[in-house]
Amino acid sequence: MGLLSGRRPGDLGVRDGRLKPAPDSPNAVSSQATTAYHAIDPLTYSGSREDALEALADVVKALPRTTIVTRREDYLYAEFASALLGFVDDVEFYLPPDQKIVHVRSASRLGHSDLGVNRTRVEEIRRRFKAKGA
Repeated sequence: MGLLSGRRPGDLGVRDGRLKPAPDSPNAVSSQATTAYHAIDPLTYSGSREDALEALADVVKALPRTTIVTRREDYLYAEFASALLGFVDDVEFYLPPDQKIVHVRSASRLGHSDLGVNRTRVEEIRRRFKAKGA
């Protein structure tokens, strides 16, 4: 990765049913956020959790400059690099048991503002995920 990619955070993942909180800066969104600016709805699905995770992984892999870093039965973590300068955003998905939702957190590693890129990305993922009939 490039000079502007930053370092991969060591504190990502699910802890006590929660993804890492959104930072104070306006460069992230999270379905578990406690601030209105960062808040975004979780994704929803109607089939099995396994099918939802498979559909989600397919959607993420199809997006440009994306690398899936971690995939477990209830969690997916991917890195998205920007086209121009190679800035990297960390995007996590958590599928809690016994719920038909996918919590999401998308955050820029560097900088203060993302100009809405993370929110736009999550909404595009939501649109494609829904189109797969998950």
